[in-house]
Amino acid sequence: MLGSYVRALTRYSHSLNPRPNSPFGVRFYAVLAAAKRSTLNPDESPFGWLENGINKIDNVDDACGLYCQMVGMRPPPNAIQFNKLLGRTIKLEHYSVAINLYKNMCINGIQVDEYTMSMIVKCYCQEGQVDLGFAVLGTFFKCGLVPDVTTFSTLVEGYIHLDRVTEALELFRKITLEKLCQLDEIMIGIVMDVVSKTGKSGEATEFLRIMEAGNIKPNAIHYNTIIDALGKNKMVDRALCLFQELTDKGISPDVINYNTLIRGFCNLGKWKVVDKLLHEMNDLGIAPDVYTYNIIMDSLSKEGKVKDAIDVFEIMVQRGVTPDIVTYNTLIDGYCLLHQIDEAKRVFQAIVADGLFPDVISYNIMIHGYFKQMKFKDAMHLFKEILLNGLTPDICTYTILLKGMFQFGKCDAAKATFSKMQLGGIKPDFYTYGVMLDGLCKNGHVDEAFKFLQKMEGIGVELHISMYTIIIDGFCKSGRLDKAKHIFKSLSLKGLDPNDKTYTIIITALCMKGLLDEAKDLFVQMEANGCLASEITYNVIIRGLIRGDKNSLLFARYFRSLTSIAGPQKLLSKFYSFGYEISIIDLTVQTH
Repeated sequence: MLGSYVRALTRYSHSLNPRPNSPFGVRFYAVLAAAKRSTLNPDESPFGWLENGINKIDNVDDACGLYCQMVGMRPPPNAIQFNKLLGRTIKLEHYSVAINLYKNMCINGIQVDEYTMSMIVKCYCQEGQVDLGFAVLGTFFKCGLVPDVTTFSTLVEGYIHLDRVTEALELFRKITLEKLCQLDEIMIGIVMDVVSKTGKSGEATEFLRIMEAGNIKPNAIHYNTIIDALGKNKMVDRALCLFQELTDKGISPDVINYNTLIRGFCNLGKWKVVDKLLHEMNDLGIAPDVYTYNIIMDSLSKEGKVKDAIDVFEIMVQRGVTPDIVTYNTLIDGYCLLHQIDEAKRVFQAIVADGLFPDVISYNIMIHGYFKQMKFKDAMHLFKEILLNGLTPDICTYTILLKGMFQFGKCDAAKATFSKMQLGGIKPDFYTYGVMLDGLCKNGHVDEAFKFLQKMEGIGVELHISMYTIIIDGFCKSGRLDKAKHIFKSLSLKGLDPNDKTYTIIITALCMKGLLDEAKDLFVQMEANGCLASEITYNVIIRGLIRGDKNSLLFARYFRSLTSIAGPQKLLSKFYSFGYEISIIDLTVQTH
């Protein structure tokens, strides 16, 4: 790691001025030249006009112009004034301009301080040049200055933004163990945040060990962050051990710690452990809060145990815990899962009666529920209500709406809604594009769907194999197998690998056409490419074989070729499930 800092310092020392022939250099020096010819006359007071001038900067030309006037002043302004200029430039997010102004300051012998260099470190990190940010540290030490925690925090965060998490944690370790600066909650928070988001369990627990080695005592919040990271990665046993460590060190757990653990075990359906944790809370006098109940209700609903979730809601109310909008949304979603749309509507209406207001998630759940119950008018009425109530539909709202419109065959309305959504500044996501492609195909507009896909490709949308699978399925079901095969063969040129669903769709179409040779070859290719066949794929192949004469030599030959891949017992069990009793011995005899 140290080697990379040295290399960065070398690069930095050779780049104190922008190259005159570079695109930025041409602009930079042109602006400086124009600024030197400026007719702006400052006040008689040498610095009286600076504060006002700096605050009025709103573009690159103003920044460079004011800089040139400051450089020409005798005596020149001090570092504080130049720092304000750089700070204003950075606030406008002109990071490269600030960097080059700083380099020009160094050449002109203008005094800089630790705050100046901290800002430049930030600029390099914002530009994705963390290594050059490290190079500025060399200047710190040459000037006899010591970087503070803000500078180091910026570098750690710079690594994180580049997804160089290991290097970020290594730097944190170095800072902590070598006591390069006094850590503050901001730096610890930055590292905690990346640990929780990346969920790398080894690095998560290592974070605590580094803190302890640096004589920093982790608190309940630090432990909670790591426990949450472990829980999200389904490492709940390790999370429980860490929770025990927390109590062993005399740190009193609170409801937040317990909620984090409960969420992890709920997500894995380990209800016995959840029950044990709830009893522990009761013994310690820690009352479950609204978040505790929401976690349990949500997990029960997702497991289909909606009635149990409703029971939990009733217990929650009995114990005097006030439901929030998340509680109501969970209940509404639960009733929708039970197809009890009227009960869902009752809860939806109760939100306002209880002094709350439905949010866009509440509306999304209800609209989706109405579409599932084939109540188009009710769904559209609620969508209009979103706008009337001053809420902004999100991408989820529009995706649900588009799917519902296609479900009712309203393709023109769906296309108009999609365009309106984009005009409103809402960018389609992966699921929205999938709904558009699937909806067009299922309504018989396969060619239009394919053109839509090509348009997506043309505007740089990152395409997934599932999108092409939808189109291939559409062409197969419309009887245009050749077109589907052509698209299938082009996938490799696009850097995409077919998945088991893609293969199964083509194999199904080939079997339906009686093209068993091609179907078998594609099946073999599928396995050879490391794509494991699903149960559906085997069913398709076997059904295709059964359509022929099960006593034929061709049938036996196919069976033997498939057993070399899947194993005879698996295939035989499949045949038996379709009501065919086939002997391996009989098939072997037929092939000799």
